[in-house]
Amino acid sequence: VCSDPALAALDRKLDQVYKAAAAKATGKLAARLRAEQRGWVKGRNECWKAKGIETWLTATCTVNTVQGCVDAQYKLRTSELQSVWRLVPPKKVAYTCQNNPANEVVANFFATDPATIRLERGDRTATMWRVGAASDGKYEGQNVSLVHKGSEVTVRWLNTDPGKTDVLDCQER
Repeated sequence: VCSDPALAALDRKLDQVYKAAAAKATGKLAARLRAEQRGWVKGRNECWKAKGIETWLTATCTVNTVQGCVDAQYKLRTSELQSVWRLVPPKKVAYTCQNNPANEVVANFFATDPATIRLERGDRTATMWRVGAASDGKYEGQNVSLVHKGSEVTVRWLNTDPGKTDVLDCQER
């Protein structure tokens, strides 16, 4: 990382963002943030395995080099911290799903790199990153995906029942 100016810049940016998140975290949240960061470092260090592999898929791109893998990991972690800890202001949009006002999804859109959404439905929250071209409106996260077109979104969220997925067609309120 230190020998590559672009990766070193990403490392410095993540350091600043992590410190800003840590300043907001207290008690158990601070301990959880530190543990997540240690886990992230271990994951980033696995990027050496990308060398010699034809392609390696991240949430936002396909890379085939160690440098590409490390770059993607830094960008994903930085944008995750910025959105989870609201270090950049979100654009909050509420959606009514399945034509039922009681069935609501709230999306917080963050202008991060890559673009990030924090999606809320009931007591569930997920972080998603834009995949592909911005005009595609596609976002993916762990067990959830979203397609954003104008004032509508389609959300696919893996249900707590094994093998079942909730598909929600939602309209902006």
